[in-house]
Amino acid sequence: MPRLSEVIAALDALWPADLAESWDAVGTVCGDPDADVSRVLFAVDPVQEIADEAVRLGAQLLVTHHPLYLRGTTTVAASTFKGRVVHDLIKNDIALHVAHTNADRADPGVSDALAGALDLRVVRPLVPDPADPHGRRGLGRICELDHPLTLAELAERAAKRLPATAQGIRVAGDPAAPIRTVAVSGGSGDSLFDDVRAAGVDAFLTADLRHHPASEARERTPLALLDAAHWATEWPWCELAAAQLDEISDRNGWGLRVHVSRTVTDPWTAHAASTPDSTGAPN
Repeated sequence: MPRLSEVIAALDALWPADLAESWDAVGTVCGDPDADVSRVLFAVDPVQEIADEAVRLGAQLLVTHHPLYLRGTTTVAASTFKGRVVHDLIKNDIALHVAHTNADRADPGVSDALAGALDLRVVRPLVPDPADPHGRRGLGRICELDHPLTLAELAERAAKRLPATAQGIRVAGDPAAPIRTVAVSGGSGDSLFDDVRAAGVDAFLTADLRHHPASEARERTPLALLDAAHWATEWPWCELAAAQLDEISDRNGWGLRVHVSRTVTDPWTAHAASTPDSTGAPN
């Protein structure tokens, strides 16, 4: 049975902290380096529901994509919801480790997992890491389809292949437009529009697209847009990461039991679709 420090060293090799953005908060949040680890849970969000799941599972390590304290804090009092998460994890001898933008940039990383879930062939990074001599690391991925799909068909594939959320998939563009090349970026992606346009792809699938950046992107080019829920675009990475740790465990004879949370932590819980006869629309 490995110690926590050994498992963390393996995770740091997969997602080096120096790949993270300067503003990010990655690494180990709590945990005893000398504690034994036999069970690990992967999830997107370090929220109370996930902490409770880790307790029920009997995990000694929780690995999440999103940081618990992205902007820092002056307290971990249990009277705050984040402090309660820390208290519950520590009381139950569960370590918390975060891999965020370092996992986004890794090879393979978050966007590779997203492309894999959609059965897209990765060609190269959307924004290559200049420090990578092999040209495989970086933000986002440029992908190709095995055969062209219409935008409507690609949206339907995304809706079926990604975890179900209240939002589903929002689409901008001609539903009948043929799609051969796709840029993907797990998580919020509208800061990458310049790179997507420069790549010359037919479509961009990401999350959290805001009105003005999306409107401007559509005015400039015929680029089709597919906007999924943030959580849904990053959840496939949990399965990829779990498989990577499983392989490391097998290689080292650790016998780890590695799990992926199926708990939906997307904050949106319902969706009311507009109808043609909705009142209040402009005439």
